[in-house]
Amino acid sequence: DRLELLPLSLLQFMARVSMATIFWRAGQSKLANWDLTLQLFASEYKVPVLPPELAAPMAASVELTTPILLILGLATRVACLPMIGMTLVIQTFVYPQSWVEHLTWMTFLLLLLSRGPGVISLDHVFKRIFDHGAK
Repeated sequence: DRLELLPLSLLQFMARVSMATIFWRAGQSKLANWDLTLQLFASEYKVPVLPPELAAPMAASVELTTPILLILGLATRVACLPMIGMTLVIQTFVYPQSWVEHLTWMTFLLLLLSRGPGVISLDHVFKRIFDHGAK
């Protein structure tokens, strides 16, 4: 019974920070050596349909914007969508052997998508402000 006292919002905050860190670091590593990033997208990652010159900046954009939104808890559910999409692409086409890691990512992302960011978030603050203003 005591374990049920652990606030869901704390778990939501931890999920947001965890996913933000993972994606932010990936984006930073892409920026650190853009030529290598393009080479990896051409040879190792091989995202279907998209040429490396388009896939690489798209991936970096997601990895460098959505973590900021997650940390702030701003537009959290919207931010989770491209992260879920990237995770599915990585799992399916790039590193299918890393399914345990990707399953962990999906668990956190689906928690945030389905339950929201929790009370430790700007989404919650803005909701309270708008709900109060509507009364």
